[in-house]
Amino acid sequence: MGWMFRCTARVRALYLAAALVGVGLLVPVLGPLRAQSPAALGAKPAIIPLEKIQPGMTGYAQTIFEGDRIERIELEVVGLLPNLLGPRQDIILVRLKGPRVEHTGVVSGMSGSPVYLEGQLAGALSLRFGLFAKEPLAGVTPIESMLNLPISGEDRKPLAEPNEAARAASYPIPGEFAQQLGLGTGSFLAPIETPLVFSGFHPATLTRYAGEFAGYGLVAVPGGTAPARADDAALQPGDMASVVLMQGDLSVQASCTVSAVVGDRILLCGHPVFGYGELVAPMARGRVVTTLASAMASTKIVNAGGVIGSITDDRLTGVIGRLGLPPRLIPMELESMTPAGRQHYRFELVEHAKLTPLLVGLATMNGLIGNPLYGEGQTFRLTGEIAIEGHTPVNLENMFAPTDLPLPDAMFIVNSVQTIFTRIFTNSYEAVRIKGVRLRVEAVPERRWAMIDSAWSEKSEVSPGEGIRVKVLLKPYRGAPFVREVPITIPPQAPKGQLRILVSDSETLNRMSRFFSLGPQSRLGGLEQLIALLNRERRNHRLYVTLLQPNPTLLLEDKELPNAPLSQIRILDQRRTPGSSLLLRESVAGEWSVQMNQVITGQYVIPVTVR
Repeated sequence: MGWMFRCTARVRALYLAAALVGVGLLVPVLGPLRAQSPAALGAKPAIIPLEKIQPGMTGYAQTIFEGDRIERIELEVVGLLPNLLGPRQDIILVRLKGPRVEHTGVVSGMSGSPVYLEGQLAGALSLRFGLFAKEPLAGVTPIESMLNLPISGEDRKPLAEPNEAARAASYPIPGEFAQQLGLGTGSFLAPIETPLVFSGFHPATLTRYAGEFAGYGLVAVPGGTAPARADDAALQPGDMASVVLMQGDLSVQASCTVSAVVGDRILLCGHPVFGYGELVAPMARGRVVTTLASAMASTKIVNAGGVIGSITDDRLTGVIGRLGLPPRLIPMELESMTPAGRQHYRFELVEHAKLTPLLVGLATMNGLIGNPLYGEGQTFRLTGEIAIEGHTPVNLENMFAPTDLPLPDAMFIVNSVQTIFTRIFTNSYEAVRIKGVRLRVEAVPERRWAMIDSAWSEKSEVSPGEGIRVKVLLKPYRGAPFVREVPITIPPQAPKGQLRILVSDSETLNRMSRFFSLGPQSRLGGLEQLIALLNRERRNHRLYVTLLQPNPTLLLEDKELPNAPLSQIRILDQRRTPGSSLLLRESVAGEWSVQMNQVITGQYVIPVTVR
């Protein structure tokens, strides 16, 4: 697997140095305030219990607006909103004060900013009030709810009592509170948006995928990466940290504020990023470039610094990271070719059943649209491989022609790649561990597409074992129709009577196998059989001729048993488990195909009689 790549020794050394900083074995050079902070050394913070918090109490939050300087934001407690997130999940409502927030309001990326009352940690900023808010009202997740988060991993013990819930898009403010604050009916609090920083991505790619991430409360913003520094792991409350989803030539990372440091554990965000529960991803230092003020929603522009550990949990009341070595990522190579040039990208991405297909699609589209020589009206040829630990690789090969639909032509190849990854990750047999991905996309600057118009055989009556020629009339997108001949042979054991010759595209034949492998009760016997089925799928740049005879076919796991005798069907029917087989009314007596340098669509049936 020469196309795979690994971290260099220098990068691993930086990771180790960052980890040593985090556990206090390597003393970084810090400013006076940071060097004296007990939180930076992992001391357990003093907290104020929720029952002691009263309206009118004053305090402050800590966050960064620019550079590495942590600033204080004065605030006042408005009241408590009991059970706002769910049973026993209260929220503290506060009003932020000061010229900074009067100018910016509650800022995307501010979630997780620690809130202190009477000098003790009360919680983390996590919610904001609506859009176009006239005053900076914010919700605070109590620190007790964050300390109660369960911890995934080897120790698998909670900081206190676990509490799970699904993420909600908004939380209505109770009527009495809305009236007291002079808010209109239907007022709500929503999670403070998390900046999702993209580096190396074309704006058209971000526009296309912005909606995919907006549903998670993520705001897509352009950004970059910052060089790793020796003090990256020396985090304290108010600093920024990032969940790294992709790194390398392309990078994607979600950033929020550090709420507390407990030993080697980092508490972040005060709300979920994706809400998936357990989430294994690298954790990096976040470096704030600036804060962009907006009447609608201000946001921090954050670069990802050095990787300093792992994200382990992404739950209702916060995200947990752990200082140390980062987790393994999936290496991926993407090469895009046009007649005038070539681009080659290498990057790594997280391994997650829901995130990986999305990220692969995102990277694939960017690899095409981001090529300066990309243009609409091109035909794409895809080749590649998905290497899966302990299994046969999944081979990728197909061709995609442009259409007149109001979609980028690249979307068709992106959807195909995402679908394959989704089918692999959502298999019902075993967890998948992907060793690497290699994709190569070649663009041909024309629409190579042809439709099956009609077909005929040189003979309507045939004998067993006889060879005949099937002629197919194809109409290209532009140009004159043409005829393609496909020689086939009638099987020697073909029974007398009528047969059907099906002339078709790949999709017609693939529908049966996809129906067979999907659904609540897949009829396959395991992941290896699913991979075999994927590798056997027909390619849409080939023309297929299939001979069908009116005898039943038994589909058993990943095998097709044509002409199955009734006695054999009865025996297998008694032994099989429910949903493990399927009986079709026809059998495939033979299949032939020819390579076409264009995408084929349509189907046509020719009846023939065996004498």
